[in-house]
Amino acid sequence: MNLLRKTISLMTVATFLAGVSSVAVMQNSAMAQDATPAPAADAAKVVPQDPKKVLATIAGKPITVADVDQISADLDPQFARLPDDQRRLAALAAIIDIKSLAAKAAAAKLDQTPEFKARVAFLKDRALHNDYFKQQIVDKISDADIRARYDKEMAAMPPQNEVHARHILVKTKEEAEAIIKQLDGGASFEDVAKEKSTDGSAAQGGDLGYFGAGQMVPEFEKAANELEIGKYSKVPLQTQFGFHVIKLEDKRVQQPPAFEQVKEQVKSIIVRERYIDLVKKDRGDLKVTFTDPETEKAIKAATEGQ
Repeated sequence: MNLLRKTISLMTVATFLAGVSSVAVMQNSAMAQDATPAPAADAAKVVPQDPKKVLATIAGKPITVADVDQISADLDPQFARLPDDQRRLAALAAIIDIKSLAAKAAAAKLDQTPEFKARVAFLKDRALHNDYFKQQIVDKISDADIRARYDKEMAAMPPQNEVHARHILVKTKEEAEAIIKQLDGGASFEDVAKEKSTDGSAAQGGDLGYFGAGQMVPEFEKAANELEIGKYSKVPLQTQFGFHVIKLEDKRVQQPPAFEQVKEQVKSIIVRERYIDLVKKDRGDLKVTFTDPETEKAIKAATEGQ
């Protein structure tokens, strides 16, 4: 039921995902945004290219497949969605554009300004940060680590019940009462739902599938849980969406999400926790002096929870 169902994450632990540091250093590219990925079948036909193969020479310097592959990783993330051959062509075109304007900028000595030098220094630090982060954390997380954390989180989740229900949604109490009389007279709940329900689930005979605590508005959830399996409500239920007639199909213990379904989410949790631990340890090796007491107070308050 699209109107009633609330948005929930695949698993409780996913709430810890916020704040994971980004690995890639990215720039915008109009070509990558405009490019349309080829079908997967075409991508499968691409023959791997020799990394040493020279694709072009720019200002006398050869640009190889390996160069383009490395640089494309630092361009717009949409490049990664393209098949290899299209990705390389799009990245090479972007590199040519970048180098053409960079040459003009260098001729104008824009690279000699203090602002530019400070920016380059920061970009270097960020790139080193990202590479170190990837080497020390991301690359060291194994499938066994992810599986162990998944098992731990699943074991810590208390079992919860869920129900499988159908409903018929109408605008007025009188309509709902008339529907209940039809059902009392032997009419099929599914058939009546298809004919008269105003909800998006009508085409499925009012079928809402299984849902657990917090996924429906409270009054609907309470009414569904109070029904016996196979029974329908004898009194219309009013919610903010209208009047409902509910039928309970089944009750069961909620099934946990499959490992493959949440594998990347669990990995992200591990990444974030290990990153915070690494930063905590390595911050101690960096001498930081604050000249503004208010700034120092704010930074400490922001990092105490890490």
